[in-house]
Amino acid sequence: MDERRKQQRDKVVYGGVATVSERGATRDCVVRNISETGAAIEFGSATGVPEQIALTIPRKARTYPSTVVWRRGNVAGLAFKAGDSSELAEQLRKSEKKKRELQRKIKILLGEG
Repeated sequence: MDERRKQQRDKVVYGGVATVSERGATRDCVVRNISETGAAIEFGSATGVPEQIALTIPRKARTYPSTVVWRRGNVAGLAFKAGDSSELAEQLRKSEKKKRELQRKIKILLGEG
């Protein structure tokens, strides 16, 4: 079989989280292999996985904006988007805002605010 990938992928078993909607809906997945340009991920069920997702791998402390380029059963192949820092920056701003809101609520619940 001809190898169509530009880079060799490392076989891994990482827990992952795929953000599958603009509103932050997520699905757990398992990362089966990975390179700098893409990955293969496995879901319990591949139904409802859109073409554009953000794959977060907590173990690597990284999020990869991605495009689904193939599907076989409950496994999907991803191509990571290169240089899409504006999308990551927006996600970071939203996360920081949510973190500040949660910290404020914690202080109120603890009677410190």
